[in-house]
Amino acid sequence: MAEINNLTPDGLTISNILTLRYNPTQNSILPKLKESDFTPTNQSPSLDFIQKTMENEIRNKIQNKDDKVSIALSGGVDSTLVLGVLKNTIPNEIEAISIKFANSVDETPYAAKTAETLGINHHILYVENYLSELPKAISIIGQPFWDLHWYYVTKKAQTLSNYLIAGDGGDELFGGYTFRYKKFLSLINSDFSPLEKIKAYLQCHERDSVPDQEKLFDKRTNFSWNAIYDRLLPYFDNSLSPLDQVFLADFNGKLLYNFAPINGALHNHFRIKSLAPILSREMISYATHIPHTLKYDPITDTGKILLRKLLSRYNMDQFVSKEKLGFNVNTINLWKSFGQKLCKKYLLDSRVVQDGWINQMWINDYIDREELDVRYVNKFLGLLALEIWYRLFITTEMKPDTTLN
Repeated sequence: MAEINNLTPDGLTISNILTLRYNPTQNSILPKLKESDFTPTNQSPSLDFIQKTMENEIRNKIQNKDDKVSIALSGGVDSTLVLGVLKNTIPNEIEAISIKFANSVDETPYAAKTAETLGINHHILYVENYLSELPKAISIIGQPFWDLHWYYVTKKAQTLSNYLIAGDGGDELFGGYTFRYKKFLSLINSDFSPLEKIKAYLQCHERDSVPDQEKLFDKRTNFSWNAIYDRLLPYFDNSLSPLDQVFLADFNGKLLYNFAPINGALHNHFRIKSLAPILSREMISYATHIPHTLKYDPITDTGKILLRKLLSRYNMDQFVSKEKLGFNVNTINLWKSFGQKLCKKYLLDSRVVQDGWINQMWINDYIDREELDVRYVNKFLGLLALEIWYRLFITTEMKPDTTLN
């Protein structure tokens, strides 16, 4: 199993994970950015530079033309663009991987059409029970997170090739979270204090917490909203524009302390080399200084403007939607099919409750409800992941190969 690292249970870490969905106490393979990194430049951005930077990253990392490479293909802008650049940069054989989740929106037709047009192999993974291998995935990453679709992607990729390529970073660097920007801008005005903007930002991450979040925790956790606000304060107490403040907070949030370390741990476990051409150090340094007006258009509510323009160079813009895509599972349907039963099994006799971290009364209030708001569903899945992690690493009573059925 993975080393616990610095994840010995403490109230602040548990509060962060169950409120922000990331763990800022851990190390990250990406740099933590600051205000100056998002100061916009007056120089017009160059599509040629963005394209060449991606091409160079691919050539530098994949030098053997005989190596097959895998790519995670969701059907969205980022992965489709990376595939287009990849196909036009190296001659290697490409294996595309997509996921189809049970009772969820099926995005694989977008990916299938792209793969067919480019003449590459396409593998569609069908996942019936998203939570089935959660103990194994958590044992690998050493973190109590439940949304681990990358486990399935990486597990498949290592059977196909030596490399796994992804479109990571497109949302954070080029303005892909349009639903968040639109809501945030509607909630604030020019007179808002940093604290007021933080609260508005958290409202734009509403699925990360529940209205009675403070009642979720028991006394040992010592939960405090002020501690959460303090975590976010540097991102909003500065001279950046409100939207650039959101970009700064987004980069230093789940990308830095959830996606990157989780994916890195999975790559290491499955012994596969990873590559994210949009998220290279050179691209980070360049893209963060691009004015937000060239990333997101609030009038049309369109994001990733530059990446969409670059995508049209490859005549692949026809394969993606204006709406944000990705590997997404319908959590309400997951709750009804597997999640509620599993949460009852593990959370009604919970070790994190017995040891004073989580409030049993909160669990009892919601776990039997026939219709549960998606925010509470997500929170229960987060609690399930915490309980699994606790039984794996703290009480050591669970084995990694345990399946949740």
